[in-house]
Amino acid sequence: MLVIHIITFKNYSARQACALFKLNRGTFKYQAIKSDDSEIIELVKRIAESKPRWGFGKIVQWLKHQGYTWNHKRIRRIYCELKLNHRIKPKKRLPNREPKPLVVPDQQNRTWSMDFMTDSLESGKKFRTLNIIDDYNREILAVEIDYSLPAERVIRVLNRVAEERGLPEEIRVDNGPEFISIKLELWAESHQIRLENIKPGKPAQNAYIERFNRTYREDVLDMYLFQSLNDVRDITTEWMYEYNNERPHSSLGGIPPRELLTHPFNISLLLTGT
Repeated sequence: MLVIHIITFKNYSARQACALFKLNRGTFKYQAIKSDDSEIIELVKRIAESKPRWGFGKIVQWLKHQGYTWNHKRIRRIYCELKLNHRIKPKKRLPNREPKPLVVPDQQNRTWSMDFMTDSLESGKKFRTLNIIDDYNREILAVEIDYSLPAERVIRVLNRVAEERGLPEEIRVDNGPEFISIKLELWAESHQIRLENIKPGKPAQNAYIERFNRTYREDVLDMYLFQSLNDVRDITTEWMYEYNNERPHSSLGGIPPRELLTHPFNISLLLTGT
């Protein structure tokens, strides 16, 4: 503090030093009295451990009901020092979703479905997968794997798939942050693609991709221990080829997805499931 420095090294009196800095001598001499908060700390910690769902307000109410007279501001300070004040993430408001009924498209590239999955490597580090299928024949179009898959990466994968087989008329997705982003919305609008968002909490409205996710998890994610992302990618690539070209699909009459594209009775198979 400058006042102490002047008094110590310039031989000023306290009155002179305070006058020099226009500081009240009472303020200079004031010594804060630190209160003993140990009782409050122990009590708040005990309540927080035994009642983890109680917030600050309920703890204050309980203390008052028990006869404690501590000021709520003092309790609040201690509550924050103990890092018990968890930020409440506001619920994002979504527009009303009225998705079209889930029907089997009559040809490829009518409707694609997209969804994310999460798993972890043997080290415990989590990774994500972006799964894209064609609803017509349930063909896997892409399974992108990485630690992070933001909206820009989703767009990049869609463009890559489009180079091989063209773009769909619509893409069915849930309400994840990547799927409701402005960037994906602008990309879809520029390519004249409808984004069909299902209702929040209604995964059955995206049943084709949800059923695929289950198969992918049972056949790959739950079947192996992965050392690295390359392990996940290599095993997934081999499995995708088998799924699309060799694995019988029960909803396609027992034929693989790509065989349906050349099957003479593909439409009737889809509609009747025989």
